Amino acid sequence: MTKNKITRRSFIKKSGVVTSLFSLSSQSIFSSSTDDNRIIVVGAGLAGLSCAHELEKAGYNVVLVEARSRPGGRVSTYRDQFSDNLYSEMGAEYVDSTDMYVQDYCREFNLKILPARQYDGVYVRGNELSMDRIRSGDVNLPYTGTENGMLFGQEVQYIQKWIELVNKKGINSPEVQALDKISVEDILKEGGAPQDIIELYTYANATESTTTPSKISALAMILSNIKTSGFSENTVEGRILGGNDQLPKTLAKKLGKKIKYNTPLHRLDYDSNGVTATVKDNGKLTKISAKKCVIALPASILKNIDVNPGFSKEKIKCINEQVYGHAMKIAMQYRERFWDNTNSIGQRVFTDTPLRRIYHFSIDQPGPRGILLSFTSGEDAIKLGKLSDDKRNEIAKNTCSKIWDEATQHWERGVAKYWNEDPWTKASYSFSGVGQKDFREVLARPEGPVYFAGEHTAIQRASMNGAIESGLRVYDEIKESMRSL
Repeated sequence: MTKNKITRRSFIKKSGVVTSLFSLSSQSIFSSSTDDNRIIVVGAGLAGLSCAHELEKAGYNVVLVEARSRPGGRVSTYRDQFSDNLYSEMGAEYVDSTDMYVQDYCREFNLKILPARQYDGVYVRGNELSMDRIRSGDVNLPYTGTENGMLFGQEVQYIQKWIELVNKKGINSPEVQALDKISVEDILKEGGAPQDIIELYTYANATESTTTPSKISALAMILSNIKTSGFSENTVEGRILGGNDQLPKTLAKKLGKKIKYNTPLHRLDYDSNGVTATVKDNGKLTKISAKKCVIALPASILKNIDVNPGFSKEKIKCINEQVYGHAMKIAMQYRERFWDNTNSIGQRVFTDTPLRRIYHFSIDQPGPRGILLSFTSGEDAIKLGKLSDDKRNEIAKNTCSKIWDEATQHWERGVAKYWNEDPWTKASYSFSGVGQKDFREVLARPEGPVYFAGEHTAIQRASMNGAIESGLRVYDEIKESMRSL
């Protein structure tokens, strides 16, 4: 991907005329004519699917185009790659107790949420520690400056004065807003945190953001701690029983022929009368006209779409500069579930190895075989991302053998997914970078008949819940705007 493509060659191609309309059968969802109810939704991730689903229920003529051959976007459940009907989540995974939008759809579609097992152990700096002993205070993490009894949240003691500042002066005070100009690493150092705390934060909370402390806005981190007390070893996580892909597949099934797969957006033209999306369908450029358009693509992809007459300068800047992390998952199939042995550190382990988090994924799947799944982010994901699949598997195999002695003898195969090399994402999830406190609001703001969804536009970003949140927000925006016509 060419960096800053918009700013160097302009967001719009001013030369040439869009390819003329190709002839289409009367049965096609791509009709040359339009009506006041037609709305194009671009992107069949959870943001686009939820928005299209609600619009279709409300009686709008929805056309949903998707570049991939499947629905779900960054929700990706692998099945065919494993034996004995095992499966693994290679993309978005967790549904926690506050993810009300996901939970509402699961209730509507009769999908069950399986609570995830809490952490059993820690493997850092060559030390194998049980979480029970950490919680009881019998052992402490081998990092200078940590408090007894916990794994996550060790940074809070070093940012307490800024939390108190927010509580005293409010979020919008100049002193608080100025924190957006510095990073998490900067604020931890200013608070007297030793380097060990910054390193531990890298493996702990920054893993969830798929980046490093030097790139995250200090303001975002402070506000996150105030609102949710941050991610912790006690966070109640879960996932959809039988695979997270059931949610996008159910939404897609309800939309039926309203979805057109293998149809990427090539160009978007719009004015006060509506929009014309030029898509690539079976190798040919085809136009679709509509009253409104919903762009449910990550900014990492949108930045390379030709738009005429172009968006506002503020919008273009945010699209072009929105930061994303790096994420790598490796699913490791073993012929036996040795992690359940009595001498094992456990099923779910926090580490400072290249694999970061390693956990038994196939807990709801019967059989002797099982899958250990790792979740790596930041610099470690970048390093693994540069390697071949064989080399990635070799590192995964060797890493697990350090934690579980019998791992090597039961190894069968490994399957990796590096989201930053995915052609339709080119990134993991968005996060609030230094100096980007206003980006989310700008990215979510409509421009004429064009509306924007996706986790990067959501309050609860970087999650399935955030994606749906954004889709429902756009549904409300369009419904309100159509009333005024």
